[in-house]
Amino acid sequence: MELGQSLSMRPEMRTLLTPRMIQSMEILQLPLAALEERIEQEMENNPVLEIREIEPEEPTDGQPAEGEDRREEGETSLVVQDDAKADFDRLDRISEYLENEEYTPPASGHRASNSDGERDKKTDFLNNTVARSENLVDFLLNQWAFIEAPDPVKVAGEVIVNYINPEGYLTTALEDIQKESLKRPVTLEHLQTALQLIQTLDPAGIGARNVRECLLLQLDALEAREEDDNESSGHDFDLERNLVTEHLKDLEMNRYPQISKKLNRPIEQIKTAVKYLGRLHPHPGKQIGHDDAPPITPDARIYLDEETNKYEIEMLNDPAPNLYISAMYRKMLKDRICDKKTREFLSNNVRNARWLLESIEQRKSTILRVIRVVVDAQREFFEKGAEFLRPLPMIQVADMLGIHVATVSRAVSEKWIQTPRGIFPLRRFFSQGTINDEGEEMSWAAVQEKLKIIVANENKSHPFNDDEIVAQLKEQGIDLARRTVAKYRKTLNIATARQRRQF
Repeated sequence: MELGQSLSMRPEMRTLLTPRMIQSMEILQLPLAALEERIEQEMENNPVLEIREIEPEEPTDGQPAEGEDRREEGETSLVVQDDAKADFDRLDRISEYLENEEYTPPASGHRASNSDGERDKKTDFLNNTVARSENLVDFLLNQWAFIEAPDPVKVAGEVIVNYINPEGYLTTALEDIQKESLKRPVTLEHLQTALQLIQTLDPAGIGARNVRECLLLQLDALEAREEDDNESSGHDFDLERNLVTEHLKDLEMNRYPQISKKLNRPIEQIKTAVKYLGRLHPHPGKQIGHDDAPPITPDARIYLDEETNKYEIEMLNDPAPNLYISAMYRKMLKDRICDKKTREFLSNNVRNARWLLESIEQRKSTILRVIRVVVDAQREFFEKGAEFLRPLPMIQVADMLGIHVATVSRAVSEKWIQTPRGIFPLRRFFSQGTINDEGEEMSWAAVQEKLKIIVANENKSHPFNDDEIVAQLKEQGIDLARRTVAKYRKTLNIATARQRRQF
């Protein structure tokens, strides 16, 4: 057997993704907040790309109108008048502004304002950014610093605090903490003493090792503040402690009659105690330093045009009209006086800026086309509600628009639309479905909505079990298996019939 090398040619067809195509797909998939962040990064890296606020009557295609130069805000044409002194004074002011803009030292803490007196947008954005909230560990350590205890206990407390999880629980055994604390050796006795002190810190229930201990700690804190009528009045602390200590599982399974019999208490008293227990926090750590949910910014608004009786689409928060390529750099690119390296640098940046603008415009066009299909297919949803949501597979939309199904998936990913029924994720309108007895198509989301309505209108003293829900849906022409109903009920966080029963 002999090994050798040789050259050969063969025809082959392969799909290659150019950098421009990759950028276009990335831009299409970005949600609005991430797109704005991407634009900020591009503006920092690309000097030819600029942004400004525009008036509604100004051109919105990212390019200046025909025969018109693109100027920065506050710029005016220099007109020589009989009184030339005013013009020269204005030139002096512009020169002074440019010098300040270029040579303002970083230590000044701010950038120079624009020539028309407006504040710098990026500086305002940074100044208005919400400061990072204090996390739970820092919050507890700040309190722990004021606790009076021997030094070994103080050290043990600092060690324990770092083991408390974001929900406020200590899930690691003290024996394990002692073994893992090699850098700061502590004794088990000091850890136990420190934990008792930590459990007196705010928020109440912190440092608990399970839900039962967490609730009991909060009850102790409430009872200790009996002078606060708003918090402690109405509590039956003995009954509540008994319920937490002995009957948490019975409460979870809604076994009120059994609890009433064991405690020799009326069901009404137990229900009142449970109502007060419901005001406690099963996850006290989440009260401190929790991350606020990011605001939802819809990409488009769907509204009914009363004149045409058609639903129209308005794209919102579109950043494309505010972006443009600096006219100054475009002129420099054409200027032969500039050296070759400068022209190459400007050429690359102008090309990258155009790719970005075209990608953003293509993103807008694709999302608009997809939303138009949704509006045409889901008119009954906008007029009558979620029960009338129709099946709309992505592959069907892709065939209608003549694009790949992956493009549709990217277009709807993390996009939101504002409708007459509220704000919804765009992906909600794409689902498979079934056909009822009348031959009408229904999406699975519409079926789930009907299930929610059946449960909401049931007799709470005798709630429907899964078989009875199947029968109720059958009466409405929807034939589902029991296991499917159970799956949808769990998806919707609807408890079992036993747990929904009210006494």
